[in-house]
Amino acid sequence: MPKSRISPFTRRGIIAAGGALGLVAALAACGGTDKAKDGAGDKGSAASGVWSFKDDLGKDVSTKSKPKNIVAFTGTAAALYDYGIPVKGVFGPTKTADGKPDVQAGSMDISKVEILGNVYDEFNVEKYAALQPDLLVTNTWDGSYWYVPEASKDKILKLAPAAAIGVGGDASMDKSLERTAELAKSLGADMNSKNAVDSKARFEAAAAKLREATKANPGIKVLVGSGSADLFYVSTPDTSADLKYFKSLGVEFVTPEKLDEGGFFESLSWENAGKYKADVVLLDNRTGTLQPEELKAKATWAELPAVKAGQITPRVTEPIYSYAKCAQILEDLAKSIQNAKKVS
Repeated sequence: MPKSRISPFTRRGIIAAGGALGLVAALAACGGTDKAKDGAGDKGSAASGVWSFKDDLGKDVSTKSKPKNIVAFTGTAAALYDYGIPVKGVFGPTKTADGKPDVQAGSMDISKVEILGNVYDEFNVEKYAALQPDLLVTNTWDGSYWYVPEASKDKILKLAPAAAIGVGGDASMDKSLERTAELAKSLGADMNSKNAVDSKARFEAAAAKLREATKANPGIKVLVGSGSADLFYVSTPDTSADLKYFKSLGVEFVTPEKLDEGGFFESLSWENAGKYKADVVLLDNRTGTLQPEELKAKATWAELPAVKAGQITPRVTEPIYSYAKCAQILEDLAKSIQNAKKVS
């Protein structure tokens, strides 16, 4: 499970809080949410009339017409952008300290969206209300709305219907991609466009490449790691959509023995960072986690066999679930495994 930038490594520290003044007036102005109708299907492709979508929390989400003012978690917004669906506002890692787009912003022009919160535990409810949202979209790892602060969740969810796409638990990358594409289609995306068709074909070809790479270079062990100042986190491949899918394609992962609460990773002190041996390290690429240059100061990191061999590959810990972005992830991993030497 991903760890967020602030309070990053607790289970709910993978989600967070907020509040705002004047919300009662904002709620009145927005008129609250439309009630979902039992048995509603994904009917958002209709040009007019009720829009509905059954999300991965099992909720029938509906609005009186196709949503236009969409607000989304940054990574989900980036996926919708790839399908031609713009959003009005975003929440989650969007802009780095130097003003550049965060890795999770993908191809979006971040100057054209309202940033409601840029870090964990940050969501400006007043700005959200001012956008007059028709729909909030995010991912879900554990049955909660990703990056929607727990403390202000009830206020936020009263302003507009919310839909969540599963990226943890039982989800696998291919299923998360399929569901994101279905949501985009319901919102008006043309899934028969050349770009959409070519991107899906590229993803399928990339999956075949990864499967071929694991067969051609068997026995390569991959450790999924994330570094902080005090701890090294080793993720299990069994609870995240991307890793589960890689495993189904033949990637052999190190599986940690003692998972933290939530069941996503094992926390190791840096003194014990060498507990597991691997041939390749997939290293968390998110802003706020330590990257190879910063990790050089950690003696035990430098002693890892994969690090000594230079076999470190960035892990897109929170993928942008569009076929184009995920195809690139598979291509990069296939190349890493294909070129890896057995060093563990």
